[in-house]
Amino acid sequence: MKPESRPATNLDQSCREVIARGLPQGGFAARAGGAARVDATAWAVLALEAAGAGGPLLGPARRYLAAQQLADGRVPIHPDHPEAFWPTPLAMLAWIGQADWAEPLDRAGRFLLAITGKHWERKPGNYLGHDTAIRGWPWIEATHSWIEPTALGILALRSAGLGGHPRVAEAARMILNRQLPGGGWNYGNTLVFGSQLPPMPEATGFALAALAGLASRTQVQASLDYLAGQVSRQRTPQTLGWGLLALGAWGSRPAEARAWIEETLGRQAAFGSYDTMSLGLLVLAAESPAGLAGAA
Repeated sequence: MKPESRPATNLDQSCREVIARGLPQGGFAARAGGAARVDATAWAVLALEAAGAGGPLLGPARRYLAAQQLADGRVPIHPDHPEAFWPTPLAMLAWIGQADWAEPLDRAGRFLLAITGKHWERKPGNYLGHDTAIRGWPWIEATHSWIEPTALGILALRSAGLGGHPRVAEAARMILNRQLPGGGWNYGNTLVFGSQLPPMPEATGFALAALAGLASRTQVQASLDYLAGQVSRQRTPQTLGWGLLALGAWGSRPAEARAWIEETLGRQAAFGSYDTMSLGLLVLAAESPAGLAGAA
């Protein structure tokens, strides 16, 4: 948090808002007055640690995440829905660098390396344009792999020191295979029934954040150009947050980044408070000019 002697910024207020959503059991709610959620807790930990705020809350929050982990290492969105294991990489990112949480981090990493999405060999005449055999990670168990959960898996495994595993290299190939011909990504399709789908800035941010250090600039330059143009004018929390993390990871963070974050956070006065994931993402983007630290 910034010193109190300075005028308060929207980032300062956002950290205070995230802290206020901390709950006695150690988790964080997605919104004020809500119940603890795994994804909100992981984003709160990442944001507050990056901002140097909320110190006493971080240990209990990590403990809450560990309490939600199942025996095989997955961290589902809710115990009643173990198939929805997509928050596992977020929990890993929240545990990284903390000796007390090395064991749950290791189990989560082994789970990710062992599980995959549903994949099949692409046959002639397939209505999908991408290679359906290249493995990544899905949102939900036993479904096809998509860009965002695959990108999170790569970021978590690389940050945990597992970036040399063949699954990470294959997942990077999957993301590159889903890149649109003119640059950018959407949720994970390229052509469907012969029609090219348009790119989406948020998904493009996820993809580029994960590929930094795993692909050449030549391979993704069109996507970097697309994303830079989008964040300069489309400033939703998810587009701006992931866009800045991705551009920062490629050494292309705009000079106006922090001002844009302040502007986006200021829009809450008109539209209402953002959820904890959005607040956490914007705080993390503000405090991480080179992208997600440790993903190397």
